[in-house]
Amino acid sequence: MNIASVVVRARPEHFPELHESLGAIRGVEIHGESADNGRMVVTIEDGDGYAVSDSLTAINLTRHVLSITLAYEYTDQGLDTGGMK
Repeated sequence: MNIASVVVRARPEHFPELHESLGAIRGVEIHGESADNGRMVVTIEDGDGYAVSDSLTAINLTRHVLSITLAYEYTDQGLDTGGMK
Protein backbone atom coordinates (compact mmCIF):
# COMPACT_ATOMS: atom_id res chain seq x y z
CA MET A 1 0.00 0.00 0.00
CA ASN A 2 1.18 3.50 -0.89
CA ILE A 3 -0.54 6.67 0.27
CA ALA A 4 0.38 10.32 -0.18
CA SER A 5 -1.14 13.60 0.87
CA VAL A 6 -0.55 16.77 -1.11
CA VAL A 7 -1.50 20.41 -0.95
CA VAL A 8 -2.72 21.67 -4.31
CA ARG A 9 -2.43 25.40 -5.01
CA ALA A 10 -4.93 26.96 -7.41
CA ARG A 11 -7.01 30.07 -7.80
CA PRO A 12 -10.24 29.68 -5.81
CA GLU A 13 -12.39 30.53 -8.84
CA HIS A 14 -11.11 27.31 -10.43
CA PHE A 15 -12.02 25.07 -7.49
CA PRO A 16 -15.32 23.83 -9.01
CA GLU A 17 -13.54 22.70 -12.18
CA LEU A 18 -10.72 21.17 -10.15
CA HIS A 19 -13.17 19.15 -8.06
CA GLU A 20 -14.33 17.51 -11.26
CA SER A 21 -10.86 17.11 -12.81
CA LEU A 22 -9.09 15.84 -9.70
CA GLY A 23 -12.00 13.57 -8.82
CA ALA A 24 -11.53 11.81 -12.16
CA ILE A 25 -7.91 10.85 -11.35
CA ARG A 26 -7.60 7.32 -9.99
CA GLY A 27 -6.93 7.10 -6.27
CA VAL A 28 -7.51 10.82 -5.61
CA GLU A 29 -9.80 12.15 -2.89
CA ILE A 30 -10.25 15.81 -1.93
CA HIS A 31 -10.53 16.29 1.82
CA GLY A 32 -10.65 20.04 2.25
CA GLU A 33 -10.04 23.41 0.73
CA SER A 34 -9.48 27.02 1.63
CA ALA A 35 -10.64 29.63 -0.82
CA ASP A 36 -8.91 32.24 1.34
CA ASN A 37 -5.46 30.96 0.42
CA GLY A 38 -6.14 28.88 -2.71
CA ARG A 39 -5.26 25.48 -1.27
CA MET A 40 -6.83 22.06 -1.46
CA VAL A 41 -5.84 19.03 0.62
CA VAL A 42 -5.81 15.83 -1.42
CA THR A 43 -4.92 12.23 -0.66
CA ILE A 44 -3.78 9.69 -3.20
CA GLU A 45 -3.80 5.93 -2.81
CA ASP A 46 -2.36 3.42 -5.26
CA GLY A 47 -4.42 0.64 -6.78
CA ASP A 48 -4.44 -2.08 -9.39
CA GLY A 49 -2.71 -0.83 -12.52
CA TYR A 50 -1.57 2.57 -11.27
CA ALA A 51 0.86 4.01 -8.76
CA VAL A 52 0.73 7.07 -6.53
CA SER A 53 3.39 8.60 -8.77
CA ASP A 54 1.04 8.28 -11.77
CA SER A 55 -1.68 10.17 -9.94
CA LEU A 56 0.80 12.79 -8.67
CA THR A 57 1.89 13.45 -12.24
CA ALA A 58 -1.72 13.67 -13.41
CA ILE A 59 -2.54 16.19 -10.65
CA ASN A 60 0.49 18.30 -11.53
CA LEU A 61 -0.54 18.37 -15.20
CA THR A 62 -4.18 19.24 -14.47
CA ARG A 63 -5.37 22.54 -15.88
CA HIS A 64 -5.45 25.36 -13.29
CA VAL A 65 -3.12 23.60 -10.83
CA LEU A 66 -0.41 26.10 -9.98
CA SER A 67 1.67 23.78 -7.78
CA ILE A 68 1.54 20.74 -5.54
CA THR A 69 3.44 20.12 -2.32
CA LEU A 70 3.94 16.64 -0.92
CA ALA A 71 2.89 16.77 2.73
CA TYR A 72 2.94 13.07 3.66
CA GLU A 73 3.89 9.75 2.12
CA TYR A 74 3.56 6.20 3.46
CA THR A 75 4.49 2.85 1.98
CA ASP A 76 4.50 -0.59 3.46
CA GLN A 77 6.57 -2.01 0.61
CA GLY A 78 9.78 -3.53 1.82
CA LEU A 79 8.66 -3.71 5.43
CA ASP A 80 9.55 -6.94 7.17
CA THR A 81 6.62 -7.61 9.46
CA GLY A 82 7.66 -11.21 10.21
CA GLY A 83 7.61 -11.84 13.92
CA MET A 84 5.45 -8.82 14.73
CA LYS A 85 2.14 -9.48 16.39
